[in-house]
Amino acid sequence: MEVKKFRMILSGLEIKNHIDRDIIIEPFDERRLNPNSYNLSLHNELLIYSNKILDMREKNDTQKILIPSEGFVLEPGVLYLGRTEEYTKTENFIPMLEGRSSIGRLGICIHVTAGFGDVGFAGYWTLELFCVQPVRIYTGVQIAQIYYHTISEPYERYTKGKYQNNEGIQASMLYREFER
Repeated sequence: MEVKKFRMILSGLEIKNHIDRDIIIEPFDERRLNPNSYNLSLHNELLIYSNKILDMREKNDTQKILIPSEGFVLEPGVLYLGRTEEYTKTENFIPMLEGRSSIGRLGICIHVTAGFGDVGFAGYWTLELFCVQPVRIYTGVQIAQIYYHTISEPYERYTKGKYQNNEGIQASMLYREFER
């Protein structure tokens, strides 16, 4: 009889057991562990696109915004790109990112569609921030939760993608796909 391996979400205790092996979170603070996720925080930089109309075939220019100590007000109708303060690397699990419920209850979304990671992803998570009404944000706020799914075998690791091993906020690089 064949035994089926079910995919599941790791518990907080399992995340802790895999830290520094299959799951790297730097810096890691055990107090940010939840029953089935880990809280990630907002870095002090944001990017906004310079042009009102974006072209997916072109590299779109951005402007950098530093979040001051008194906070920064997000405005509706603007896409802000941010990133996590934490660097993550994941082997043998699928990393997923969602906003914290307290952040969502302020009308802040932390991603448009890119909350799904790949096995083997290493880098900082770019956040696609937008809001439904003006809201003041602060550097270091625990803004997102990362959680991990098991994956069936066999699988290939993400090693050479355009966002792999990033060192900062990543604007869209879709234009590279048109260059092929």
